[in-house]
Amino acid sequence: MTTLQKAAENHHRCVLITGATGAIGGALARAYAAPNTQLILHGRQQDKLEALAEICRHQGAKVTLSNINLTDDHALKAWLDELCTNQVPDIVIANAGKNTHPQGADMLEPWGEVQALLDLNLKTPIAMAQHLVPAMQNRGSGQLVFISSLAAWHGLPTTPSYSASKAGIKAYGEGLRGLLAPHGIGVTVVMPGYVTSPMCDAMPGPKPWEWPPERAAKAIKRGIATNRSRISFPFPLNFGTWWLAVLPGGVSQWLIQRLGFNHHGETPHD
Repeated sequence: MTTLQKAAENHHRCVLITGATGAIGGALARAYAAPNTQLILHGRQQDKLEALAEICRHQGAKVTLSNINLTDDHALKAWLDELCTNQVPDIVIANAGKNTHPQGADMLEPWGEVQALLDLNLKTPIAMAQHLVPAMQNRGSGQLVFISSLAAWHGLPTTPSYSASKAGIKAYGEGLRGLLAPHGIGVTVVMPGYVTSPMCDAMPGPKPWEWPPERAAKAIKRGIATNRSRISFPFPLNFGTWWLAVLPGGVSQWLIQRLGFNHHGETPHD
C-alpha cells in the first residue's frame, strides 16, 4: 500500500448537518453514515438526536452531537471554531429551518414567529458560511449546502415569510458559488418540494408529488457528490413552480389561487 493510499484510508470525511432531528436531516445523516466518516449532527431534540447517533454509529460512522442555539451568533462561532480546530468539515449541510403561516384570512403571520424564522432559515446559514469559509479557503476545499425550497421560485400566500427566507438563501447560495469557486469550495442550493415530515403535515394547501425523506436524501447526496449548483425535486412540481417565476405576475397569482395554494389552515408546530 502506498503512502497516498494509507493517507486516504486514514482520512475521515467530515460531514456537518444541522437540523438532524428533522425528516430530511435525519435521512441525510443515515445516508452519509459509513466507516471513515465523521458525522457532526446538530438538533434540538436530544433524545431523538442520540437515537439517530446510535443508528449512524452502527453503520460505522464516528458521531459528534450538538444542541447549541444556532441563532446565538457567539455560541455558533465558538462551536464552529472548535470544530475547525479538530477538523474542518468537508461537507456542511445547513438544514435547520422552521415555518410559520398566517393564522387566518386577512391576517399576517405573528411578528415574533417571522423574526425567529428569518433568524434560523436565512441568518444562521449565512453566519455559518462567514465562520467556516476562511478555514475552507486555507485548506483549499469544502462544500457548502443550503436548503432552500421550491417556494423560492414564487412566494406563496400560505407561507409568505417562509417563501421569502428560502428565496433569500437561494440567491445567497447562487452568489456565493461564483465567489468561492476559485478557492476550490463548492456551493449547492437544494430546492425540495413536499417531503413527508411534521412540518410538511402542518403546512396548509395541497401537497402534490410528496416524497419520503429517504428519497429526498438520496437525491441530495447524489447532487452534492457532483457539486451540482442546484438540486430541485420532484420534476413536475419544480417545472410548474419555475413557470410561476417566469410568467407575468398576474397570471402566476391566478394560477396559485386556482391550484389552492392560498388556503389557510391551522398554525404549524415546528
